[in-house]
Amino acid sequence: MNELRTILPYFRPYRTGAVAGLALVVVTNLFAVAGPYLIKLSIDGLGDPDVTMGRISTYALLLVVAAFLGGAAKYGMRELLNGLSRRIECDLRNDYFAHLLRLDAGFYGRTRTGDLMARATNDTQAVRMATGPAIMYAVNTFVSFLLTLGLMVWISPRLTVYALAPMVVLPPVVFMFARVIHRRFEKIQEQFSTLSTMVQENLTGMRIVRAYVQEDSQAHQFDELNREYMDRNMDLVKVAGLFHPILALFSGAAMVIVLWVGGLEVIAGRITTGDYVAFGIYVAYLIWPLIALGWVVNLFQRGSASMGRLNKIFETEPAVRPPENPVPLAEPRGAVEFRNVSFRYPGTERLVLEDISFSADPGQTVAVVGPTGSGKSTLVTLIPRIYDVTSGCVLVDGVDVRDLDSGELRSLIGMVPQDPFLFSATIEENIGLGIGLDLGAEEPGAEDEDPDEVVLEAARVAQLHMAIEGFPKGWGTLLGERGVNLSGGQKQRTTLARAVARDPRILVLDDALSAVDTHTEARILDDLAHVMEGRTSFIISHRVSAVMNADLILVLDGGRMVERGRHTELMALGGTYAQLLHRQMLEQDIESTTVGVK
Repeated sequence: MNELRTILPYFRPYRTGAVAGLALVVVTNLFAVAGPYLIKLSIDGLGDPDVTMGRISTYALLLVVAAFLGGAAKYGMRELLNGLSRRIECDLRNDYFAHLLRLDAGFYGRTRTGDLMARATNDTQAVRMATGPAIMYAVNTFVSFLLTLGLMVWISPRLTVYALAPMVVLPPVVFMFARVIHRRFEKIQEQFSTLSTMVQENLTGMRIVRAYVQEDSQAHQFDELNREYMDRNMDLVKVAGLFHPILALFSGAAMVIVLWVGGLEVIAGRITTGDYVAFGIYVAYLIWPLIALGWVVNLFQRGSASMGRLNKIFETEPAVRPPENPVPLAEPRGAVEFRNVSFRYPGTERLVLEDISFSADPGQTVAVVGPTGSGKSTLVTLIPRIYDVTSGCVLVDGVDVRDLDSGELRSLIGMVPQDPFLFSATIEENIGLGIGLDLGAEEPGAEDEDPDEVVLEAARVAQLHMAIEGFPKGWGTLLGERGVNLSGGQKQRTTLARAVARDPRILVLDDALSAVDTHTEARILDDLAHVMEGRTSFIISHRVSAVMNADLILVLDGGRMVERGRHTELMALGGTYAQLLHRQMLEQDIESTTVGVK
């Protein structure tokens, strides 16, 4: 339950509505307890020799008015308090998503996507139920109990003691069940996260599942996880199912005692027949809060467990934190310098990069080559500060990237990653992501509409415009999730066009043309050379042909810089770079021979 305290700040913007809703809870109960009292007056009035039909009709009319006003108050109560919980759920989910956007790449490397999705959906919904219906019925139970108990004491203190006798054991019973429900619901949410992760991974990797004929295997694994989820829910159902009958047993015992002892009280003349009837109705009113208490405890424990899961994410701080007093860049140029940079991934011991130093001036192209796992991609992720260096520093225009505002720094950089990612939006929106085109703002499938000029020029540089114009819907073509309806080369060229459209001072191509044929690659690099005049470019490629014209080539091996220089200089050394080129030439010769034989 302590976890739910962290939700209190979300009530502040809606405190007026909350107070009004809680006031209506009191009003609703006042009208509710007025009914039995009016019935008591009617029954006792029938024994009065001077009773008239007018008096009885007045009581009946007052009953109708009380029922109508109580119903109206109950509607307002539910509208305000349930509506408030919906707004809190919306705010909480927005804050959760905003916090996820702040977290670093390392966090996503160790956290399952399905688990994060489950927290954003199921857990926020459980918190909503705890902040809306649970609070509403908890207050309603408390007010109803006090008013009902007060009237019962007013009618007969002696009979009230008898009625409450079976209920004194309820608090420890409720506490015991609450702890069990909390633990079991936590297990349910954990299993739901695992289930969500498997669904998300299989939907994303459906092509691989089918290619390796794993449909039956994955269906079997899903069945096991789903059954485990069902079993955990059934464990909770057993507890919750036992809770309500136990409450009903004690409340039923109270009613039996009231009927027996109350009858004796009427016979003895200590209470009237009207008192007896009204008291019986009040005991029934008292039973409902006790039964509702079980449901309320269930909701609070579910909400507490879910808020605890959300708090674990909120308490996670990004490893890459913004500077308190960022240094502004008056006129960004795009100069990049690495000074004695070493880096290891968070939570690991092995250095991925060790003592790397070089500089790149605006207008220069720096190529990074080396065998797989040598640290090439890691090196360029340090420029936009995806990770912080372990030692040394990375500077942009002479300023340590740790002293720059992250948004300003990254706005200078156009990143084209190894694994292209495209959103489920139109081609134009995907390319224009970095220049203010909102995803999903455009009507999908719009034909023959001229794209933004910047987007069009970027597509031309990426040698993509002809392919787009050949699509049935042209620029309005809606891409499937992760660009599933594009070829590998088209995906890479789309992400390249997205980077170019930003007009970056620094362009980073991380093996971004591996799925493009060498002829198209040459044309793209030629167009990029014109676009990036006066700007800084970084090219990572397994193809030596893509880096031969670079102003500076860095050769990495095992995280160390083993060679550096221009193409001709490195070939003259006859070292690692020359060996890479020689190996690629042999592979090309073998491939050409194989094609010739075919």
